[in-house]
Amino acid sequence: MVGTARNGRVRHAFSVVNGGQDLGPSSAPASNAGSECDGIEFTREDVEALLNERPRRKDRFNLKEKCDTLTEYIKRLKLCIKWFQELEGSYLFEREKLQNSVEVSERQCNEMGILFKNKEEELNSIIAELRKSFASVEEKFTKEELDKMTAMESLTREREARLEIERSQNSLSDELGRVQRELSSANQKITSLNDMYKRLQDYIASLQQYNSKLHMDLSTVEEDLKRVEKEKTSMVENLSMLRGQLSVTRQSQDDAIKQRDSLVNEVACLRMELQQERCLSQSNEIRTLKDQLLTAEGKLQMSDLSTLETRAEYEGQKKLISELQTRLADAEFKLIDGEMLRKKLHNTILELKGNIRVFCRVRPLLADDGPSTEGKVISYPTAMDALGRGIDLVQTGQKHSFTFDKVFMPDVSQEDVFEDISQLVQSALDGYKVCIFAYGQTGSGKTYTMMGNPGDPEEKGLIPRSLEQIFKTRQSLQPQGWKYEMQVSMLEIYNETIRDLLSPNRSSSDMLRTENGIGGKQYTIKHDGNGNTHVSDLTIVDVRTAKEVSFLLERAAHSRSVGKTQMNEQSSRSHFVFTLRISGVNESTEQQVQGVLNLIDLAGSERLSKSGSTGDRLKETQAINKSLSSLSDVIFALAKKEDHVPFRNSKLTYLLQPCLGGDSKTLMVVNISPEPSSAGESLCSLRFASRVNACDIGIPRRQTNMRLPDSRLSYG
Repeated sequence: MVGTARNGRVRHAFSVVNGGQDLGPSSAPASNAGSECDGIEFTREDVEALLNERPRRKDRFNLKEKCDTLTEYIKRLKLCIKWFQELEGSYLFEREKLQNSVEVSERQCNEMGILFKNKEEELNSIIAELRKSFASVEEKFTKEELDKMTAMESLTREREARLEIERSQNSLSDELGRVQRELSSANQKITSLNDMYKRLQDYIASLQQYNSKLHMDLSTVEEDLKRVEKEKTSMVENLSMLRGQLSVTRQSQDDAIKQRDSLVNEVACLRMELQQERCLSQSNEIRTLKDQLLTAEGKLQMSDLSTLETRAEYEGQKKLISELQTRLADAEFKLIDGEMLRKKLHNTILELKGNIRVFCRVRPLLADDGPSTEGKVISYPTAMDALGRGIDLVQTGQKHSFTFDKVFMPDVSQEDVFEDISQLVQSALDGYKVCIFAYGQTGSGKTYTMMGNPGDPEEKGLIPRSLEQIFKTRQSLQPQGWKYEMQVSMLEIYNETIRDLLSPNRSSSDMLRTENGIGGKQYTIKHDGNGNTHVSDLTIVDVRTAKEVSFLLERAAHSRSVGKTQMNEQSSRSHFVFTLRISGVNESTEQQVQGVLNLIDLAGSERLSKSGSTGDRLKETQAINKSLSSLSDVIFALAKKEDHVPFRNSKLTYLLQPCLGGDSKTLMVVNISPEPSSAGESLCSLRFASRVNACDIGIPRRQTNMRLPDSRLSYG
């Protein structure tokens, strides 16, 4: 248990006293002279044997023997403890000595810095000579660096071998070292994330400055446009006036020409008479006539000059109008280009931030809403920074303001709504995972936004329009060598139970058995390492045209659970999830992409006091509110960046886990009712949407790779 030193050297068995770093025999501190522990060592086995030692007594009632045994045991414990204290003191002394050495080195470094500054002029003259031999020195330096790297690698390998031996001797030291490395790695990650966050903040600030500059340029262009319109109007008036003057001038020119012709004729006649009669009296008249002729010719020249000036001015005005029209077209083009650039930069910022995008849509007032004496509770700010993105809600006299990525007013059509998300849908063909889900209270227009009105082509929702765009784009990409395979699945979550809406054997009796938990097929949600979601035994259908998908949508709509409440005649009583899996291969480049498009129509939140639900409707309402409450808990945890996010609290949140906590492009469309009686629920929806907009789920990742032989999509 207690041994003496061998060959005058102490071997320390416990590395934990040195902060997790084992010391070799040569690095052990010197023991204090005259100490009771001088030349004595304690190994781990010695200490364990000492702690686990049990007194052995022949006579259990002999107290003196028991006392002597305990006294001897306590002496050995004191000796062990004192040995550890002396060891700790020697380490502290070594630590203080090393700190003093560091301070001396720093002072020497400062003195050397001053010396370097004094000799800088001397070194400048030497640098010129050293540059000549720089190439050879550089080669030597490279060789030395390689040798140094080799030596460092061998030293690292030796250290690793020594650490492996020491780690096998003491598991506690290994655990402590691993924790320290993880802490250092975490600190490095935190530092890199902070740097990235600062860079993103700077980038966002520069984009905001550029956006404000674009708005200033837009206002300047609008002012120039108004000024050009005024100038154009005045020029048109001047042009019409000049045209009138030109017509008058032309008429006066014609009169002057006629007058000149008549005068020429008269002169000819007078000359003939002059030759015939040669009268002195008529010569005076001839002079008079010549003067009149010269005057008429002068007037004619003046009218010609006036006509030329009028034509030149007319051509100048015409050229100016053409230039102004060109400038106007350029300004309009720059305005459109700037707006497109602003949208692109805004989407880029959102992708870099990794936030969930949020669109807000306010449905129009319906005839069934009834008259209200409270007035409008929803308004839209007109400030430039909030135009098209802000919404104000008034409840009990207090105004609440919110800002989202886009706000759609009640008069916005389905086509306009889809135009703003079309690029997001396109990302699914590019190999991204895309998720779009509608959220809001019962009767706020979620199903209309997602599905639309099947009987009116102009009122098609986001799901059919997305499918039309995807199949149309697939057709246009075929000349570039792209070929796509698509698969569709549809399910609903009803009372925390998954139902397959495309099951070929689905019937009302199956639905009843599933609802009661009797004999229904059990579906399991699974997530793989790549963030893909699979539902076991779910029906997956290969599709080739948009018509096939439309037929499947109609079939699923008839199978979906709906019910009547006091708030909605056709209230969705389940969460509807439409999934389109896309596998694309470019035969010319051998590139393969795999995208997923999830379109989700959530059941509406409702208050029992307003919906009047009873019986089965009451159970459905409780299940819906519970799952939406779980979704709220997940959003809260993501917003606070908590370590544990409760995705498994409900089937809905577990199914949405890759969309809310992965590398997906996610968009939430929050639907709002403008009824004053629904102001409370609308305020809750807007607050929840604001929290969702602030969640950071990571930067979207494109799923691409090179095609392998016989590669196909796999589904759980």
